[in-house]
Amino acid sequence: MDPVLVEVTRGARIESRHAGAAVVVDGQGSVVFSAGDVDQAVYPRSAVKALLALPLVETGAADRLGLTDAELALACSSHSGEIIHTEAAAAMLHKAGRDAACLECGAHWPSYDRAARALAASGQEPSALHNNCSGKHSGFICLACDSGTDPTGYISPDHPTMQAVTAALAETTGAVLDARNRATDGCSIPTYAIKLTSLALAFARFGTGLGFHADRAAAAKRLRAAVAGNPMMVAGTNRFDTKLMTALGARVFSKTGAEGVFCVALPELGLGLAVKCDDGAGRAAEVATAALIARLLPDTEATIADMIRPVLHNWNGIEVGGLRPGPVLAN
Repeated sequence: MDPVLVEVTRGARIESRHAGAAVVVDGQGSVVFSAGDVDQAVYPRSAVKALLALPLVETGAADRLGLTDAELALACSSHSGEIIHTEAAAAMLHKAGRDAACLECGAHWPSYDRAARALAASGQEPSALHNNCSGKHSGFICLACDSGTDPTGYISPDHPTMQAVTAALAETTGAVLDARNRATDGCSIPTYAIKLTSLALAFARFGTGLGFHADRAAAAKRLRAAVAGNPMMVAGTNRFDTKLMTALGARVFSKTGAEGVFCVALPELGLGLAVKCDDGAGRAAEVATAALIARLLPDTEATIADMIRPVLHNWNGIEVGGLRPGPVLAN
């Protein structure tokens, strides 16, 4: 049974507990820290978007199309559907000679409440540009168009573009990706069940370039810099990834997935980490991730203290409790 990674308190008592697994790995695959079943295969979902964006950069497509750093950061994002995000996705598509009609991710309301209210107040319905994955999908379309491939059906595992990005994911994680561990993500692209240790290894490599060929190492460095310089693009207002990378800059590359998955690269240490909360709780995965980062980079603890032990308030603004790392993650 996995250990408790995060506790939720109300008053002086523990109200609930979130169990899960966490692992830290170096670029050679040696485990530096582990808790729980780290060899379990999980669907990383959006946590691996930066790995899927590697072909966009390493092939030269990003340069040929003139993509900006902000647009490259959006290609790695799970954004909140704010105007800054939708405009950047539209700009990426325009550079590829396409528009939002080409997106195959589906539409949903912005996750940022103010953006959703503003859109509703204007009398508009959400488009695929508002989908949190529209930046990733715009990157796929850019990659397809740059190579002269018709992007139609790019979400299929058999499409040349999806095969290219899946190959990058397989190569960086060292995992075998095929129909046996394939499912469908919320945005309709394939998602593959991969061991936590393999995900952590991929992010150790992503943070250092170790084990990557020269073009891939350069692409990883460029994507890290793009996100560090544009943390608002990778998530959004008041979002964990944006706050963390605003606070710590290029020292950390973090990416939320879904259902309690997080992946992080720590370039200066040459380490990667992966977290999975068994109950899928995103708030618990955030606390576990922040606690691990502070454990590995002790000088950051004060800077990200509010992410390690976030306070809970009720609707009257009264402090009622909080979240904290469980014993296995407490320093």
